[in-house]
Amino acid sequence: MADTADGLGLEAQATIHVRGEWREAVSGAAREVLDPADGLPFALVAEGDEKDTDLAVAAARQAFDHGDWPRTPVAERAALLRRVADLLVRDRERLGLLESRDAGKTAEEGRVDIDCVADAFRYFADLVAAESPGRIVDAGSPDIHSVVVHEPVGVCALITPWNYPLLQASWKIAPALAAGNTFVVKPSEITPLTTIALIDLLTEAGLPAGVAGLVTGPGHTVGARLAEHPDVDLVSFTGGLVSGTKVAQAAAPTVKKVALELGGKNPNVVFADACATDEDFDTAVDQALNAAFIHSGQVCSAGARLIVEESLRERFVAELARRAQKIRLGRGTEDGVECGPLVSEQQRAKVEAYVASALAEGAVLRAGGRRPEPSVERPAGGYFYEPTVLDQCHREMRVVREEVFGPVLTVETFRTEDEAVALANDTEYGLAGGVWTGDGAKARRVAARLRHGTVWINDFHPYLPQAEWGGFGKSGVGRELGPAGLAEYRETKHIYQNLAPKPVRWFAG
Repeated sequence: MADTADGLGLEAQATIHVRGEWREAVSGAAREVLDPADGLPFALVAEGDEKDTDLAVAAARQAFDHGDWPRTPVAERAALLRRVADLLVRDRERLGLLESRDAGKTAEEGRVDIDCVADAFRYFADLVAAESPGRIVDAGSPDIHSVVVHEPVGVCALITPWNYPLLQASWKIAPALAAGNTFVVKPSEITPLTTIALIDLLTEAGLPAGVAGLVTGPGHTVGARLAEHPDVDLVSFTGGLVSGTKVAQAAAPTVKKVALELGGKNPNVVFADACATDEDFDTAVDQALNAAFIHSGQVCSAGARLIVEESLRERFVAELARRAQKIRLGRGTEDGVECGPLVSEQQRAKVEAYVASALAEGAVLRAGGRRPEPSVERPAGGYFYEPTVLDQCHREMRVVREEVFGPVLTVETFRTEDEAVALANDTEYGLAGGVWTGDGAKARRVAARLRHGTVWINDFHPYLPQAEWGGFGKSGVGRELGPAGLAEYRETKHIYQNLAPKPVRWFAG
């Protein structure tokens, strides 16, 4: 792969990694990667297809079946993951800026992402290193030795989204390697650059050739082939509901393990008693802004549904809208910018269509709702959209029911605790949600009733590597992070050894 000043240049087309080597697509096809801040190409990557995918899977299969990695001692695997974490820290500035330019987020968000990626590698290194070698099962006889052990699944297909390219890749790659698997990763064709860079770091850290594969290319060819491939043992997908269901359908005939982390339509429930003081009020408003508008709302766990107690609504929404209008939009690498562009023109058009439908259905526009005027910080070709607050929304609106994945916050109101819970749970999704209240008993009571995989109380968005991440309903199946995240990449085996075998004689004669 070409080594250029910014990490990847227009000539860097050898972005498919097979058997420890970088290569171009078999077809010779390539794709431009666009900078969402100006719409201009700044990198060129290989456009792989089914042939490239088959080669990568074959290499991963060979490395798992005949290579040393699955049988490498746990301590050595953990040590490699820690070396990767150190390399990520070393390259934090370069990778953070690359993530910013590729995905459109601010440079500071990009740097924080790299910190979280390093944390994930360290966490899974520590987790696997601290495990016991097996669980003894008492068979009731001193002559029987019975133990339950964990083994790697095999070849893992890891399909990652465009909004948090390296972070989401790390949530899959780190536990897969910790457990002793080999893998082929397919990053989003829109934002593949930091995942490509991570493969180089894995090689630098000493990962054997063939253990890590990467194919750049579109989902309908590369992703579909990975999901259906008979030599893939597990497919882990993070992305939208429609694509996730296709992955599950493609994986079904081979009955491979499937982990899906899909969309969300996440409620942020604010009770009036959460704003008893001016400081409490300011904190709740600030967190509602963060919940909705971090990374331009392109977050699966975004708190895009503000559900606020009726007595607080007008004051809360007025301040929210006032502050939303002051959010500084621009190229993420510019100092002082607080919110970057959407990732593509297609994504911006989707957001605009949702806002238009909401206004047609009776929503009241309190802030945003349009493209900003171009400026030095906001080139005319960039995919910018103002943070938008839509008041007086109701559950029949598409913008309330469907995942927008953009800087759009809808406002609903409630009068009673039961009504708040009913509104929050009235969704096909069940990924995440927040509860704001000064009453500790109420907080725990409401959190227990919410049907969402993660519930934050008086906060929004933080995650812990030690916890588990997943959802209910159409937000997916399986878990990432925490012990369950490692368990996804393992098979459980029960070994039963009879130390004094005797004839059974089930049958006469």
